[in-house]
Amino acid sequence: MFVVYALYSAKYDQLYIGYTADLISRFHAHNSLATSGHTVKYRPWIVAFVEVYETKQQAMKREKELKSSQGRAFIRKLISSL
Repeated sequence: MFVVYALYSAKYDQLYIGYTADLISRFHAHNSLATSGHTVKYRPWIVAFVEVYETKQQAMKREKELKSSQGRAFIRKLISSL
């Protein structure tokens, strides 16, 4: 099972979209463990969106869709409705 997720940093109004087989560990890495990379600069993150897929290929395809301008607009609309 694979998860496509969107993280949101309210402090910096930033989105991060990715996929993983272990969301808990990946989220912990984004918020605490990582010492370099894009997500380190924009902590703290919250999980704003999650979708579950059976295969890695499906998750990768959906991640690519969400990283498009339309996909990012979709995620931002969800966040603004919270």
